[in-house]
Amino acid sequence: MISCSNIWKIYNKGKPYEVVALKDISLLIEEGSAIAIHGPSGSGKTSLLSILGAIDRPSSGKVFINDIEITSLSEDGLTNIRRRIGFVFQQFNLISGLRAWENVATPLIPIGVPEKIRKRKALELLEMVGLSERAFHRPEEMSGGEQQRIAIARALINDPDLLILDEPTSNIDKETSEMILSLLKELRSKGKTIVISTHDERVTRIADKVFVLDKGQLKG
Repeated sequence: MISCSNIWKIYNKGKPYEVVALKDISLLIEEGSAIAIHGPSGSGKTSLLSILGAIDRPSSGKVFINDIEITSLSEDGLTNIRRRIGFVFQQFNLISGLRAWENVATPLIPIGVPEKIRKRKALELLEMVGLSERAFHRPEEMSGGEQQRIAIARALINDPDLLILDEPTSNIDKETSEMILSLLKELRSKGKTIVISTHDERVTRIADKVFVLDKGQLKG
């Protein structure tokens, strides 16, 4: 599913305030597996996930998704890759003012899916994450845990084979965290490939393999 070799990520390269976020990382993630990347805040987890999810490019090294080298693609090519990946951001990134089902359905708008179909798919996913009764509420009317489940439903709207989650339990209560972990286990049983960054030890329970990222270096 994903392989990367000799990945470096350097911000402000060559400047006095240069930051080396990732150092010579090589990683293989098999299709249908669940991988946890464990490490403290500031260890480079978000940088690595952004590269694996085609959101950012490495400073050097190569990344392959399904045998396609995404590091050499144009922006249009990367956009097409992103549409086949479900990405759950640490800060949810929901759109204030839009109702829950509209937030879930937003990835379908650029590809021309009619509103009636968008709404039906979104309502089905909201039911799956246990929030059908909140479908017409806006993010500002919901708790952090509810917003996180909305974000997960949005990530699933295109039925991606790959799901990437950045600290999915960091901003929510314990009960909701357990609910999300159960949901991720169910998704994995359906063949989804799951990559999670976390500093929450509970999240590692659902992983086939746990990698430790510390000061930009990957071990495991």
